[in-house]
Amino acid sequence: MFLNSIKPSLGSKRNKVRVGRGMGSGVGKTCGRGHKGQKSRSGGFHKVGFEGGQMPIQRRLPKRGFVILKRREYPSLRLGDLNSLSEKEISIETLVTNNLIPRKTNKVRIFKSGNCTKAFNFKNIIISKGVKDILLTSGSTIS
Repeated sequence: MFLNSIKPSLGSKRNKVRVGRGMGSGVGKTCGRGHKGQKSRSGGFHKVGFEGGQMPIQRRLPKRGFVILKRREYPSLRLGDLNSLSEKEISIETLVTNNLIPRKTNKVRIFKSGNCTKAFNFKNIIISKGVKDILLTSGSTIS
C-alpha cells in the first residue's frame, strides 16, 4: 500500500456546497440565510445562551444542586478497626464515642478487611456477608 493510492470510502466525502451562484442552484442570492436579521449578516453571531438581551434561562433559574434522594451512603468500617474497641456491645453510639464514625450517622456498614479476634454483640449495624461468616465463627451475635 502506498500513500498515493489511499482513497476515502465511497459516499464518505461530499462536495462543498457553493452558495451564491445563481437562483437555479437553490442557494443563490441570500445563500440560504433568509432576509434581514442578525444571522443573515456577515459576522452576525452572539454568545451561547444569549437571548437578545432578555435574562437568559440559566440565570433565571435558581442555583440548586442535584441530589439523588434514594442514594444510600453509609460510613464504612473495616473489620480490623473493631479490634481497638474495649466494649463488647457495639452500636452506633459506641462507634461515635470512639471516633470511628461521624456524629450524625444513622447507619453503619462493616466490610471484610482485616481480622477480628474478639467476640462482639452488634446492634443496628449492617454487616456484609463475608464479615458475618467470620463473626459467627468467632462467637459474635448480630441483632
